[in-house]
Amino acid sequence: MSGPSLFPAVACVQFPIAPGRIEENIRQVESLIAEHAPGPDTLLLLPEMWATGFDYAQTAAFGKRTPEILKVMARLAETHHIYLAGSLTELTEDDALPRNTLFLVGPEGVVGKIPKQHLFGYWQEDQYYQRGMSTPPLQTPLGPLAGLVCYDLRFPETARHQVFAGARLLAVCAQWPRSRLEHWQTLVRARAIENQVYVAAVNSCGRTGHMDMAGHSMIVAPDGTVLQSAAMEAAVITSKLDSTAVDEQRHRFYPAGDRSWLTTDHEKVQDLDTVAAKTRLIRRQGSRLAFTNGCFDLVHAGHVSYLEAARRTADCLVVGINTDASVRSLKGADRPVNNEQDRARVLAALGCVDYVILFADPTPLRLITTLLPDVLVKGADWPEAEIVGASEVKAAGGRVVRIVFQHDRSTTALIDKIRASARAPINTF
Repeated sequence: MSGPSLFPAVACVQFPIAPGRIEENIRQVESLIAEHAPGPDTLLLLPEMWATGFDYAQTAAFGKRTPEILKVMARLAETHHIYLAGSLTELTEDDALPRNTLFLVGPEGVVGKIPKQHLFGYWQEDQYYQRGMSTPPLQTPLGPLAGLVCYDLRFPETARHQVFAGARLLAVCAQWPRSRLEHWQTLVRARAIENQVYVAAVNSCGRTGHMDMAGHSMIVAPDGTVLQSAAMEAAVITSKLDSTAVDEQRHRFYPAGDRSWLTTDHEKVQDLDTVAAKTRLIRRQGSRLAFTNGCFDLVHAGHVSYLEAARRTADCLVVGINTDASVRSLKGADRPVNNEQDRARVLAALGCVDYVILFADPTPLRLITTLLPDVLVKGADWPEAEIVGASEVKAAGGRVVRIVFQHDRSTTALIDKIRASARAPINTF
């Protein structure tokens, strides 16, 4: 591997966050960094929402101050010749909910950012922030860096995705409560062991608002050995990192690199009774179900973007697909181009689709009333009053989401283009 592949050292800056008192939190960080005197190019990790803490009533106000906080981080990075990473509130341009974003800042300014992907609904975080999309590791001058924010730590596939893309260091910033300290210690070590990477996990300590934080920031080696660990007080722990230790550990075996394809997508195509039984079990655990439907004759980019957006509204997506006879009644005798089994199989291969059901009725009402999804999804060109099943879903406590197509594509237009090409004379020159 050419060039650096790992920061030379990493440190966790653990301290009690004073909610809403930005200047006080900055002074704490400045003091701890000055006392610790980190070496050049050290990566220093700061806790989740390190400058502001969580105060949902002030979320927008905190977000407006993020640019000035990033300038403070850049100044500290330049002064000490280090890199700093920690999460802050990031406002979005479209006035949607902000994100809880892990920023990496170096002497040159912001190097990159990773938004929190899993929001902690138990603390109502999902009501004040929006989840981020899956993000590759940050490409830094000192090698790729993986990052998780607090609750993300409980989702092993998030770390695995970044490690497979080349990261050898996983940074975790959190405000993890003392009541779940054993979970914190176990999960941090697990992410290191299963991915064979260094994990540096920083937590806040002391009392934040009305809750005691766990402290116990940790730096863990690729074999799961705890290299450094803090206690319950403010502290800076540090450890040198050695890329050869990652190589040696992975030389024996490397589960994170084993990407065998174990899915049989055709099994997603099921009848209504089977899907109803399966989704009952899924929803019993608190997961949310989304439903949408269509002909999906020639699947194009517009369909895929729409289905991805539909899946993001819930934890499981069921797609109803019209049978051939149903499509003919809607579109005419020359449709569909692809038969129902082929159309169902193509949809089943999409990662965002969990189940596919063929239906022959004029509308999917029977599917909707049987499944009673938490979210009924339809295109934004449909007024809600005309969406089949909308009233039934809402009466059961669900909601209707209308999604705008992101790509200007049309199955009919594609078919017309193919027909026009078939009629065009062949150029023999």
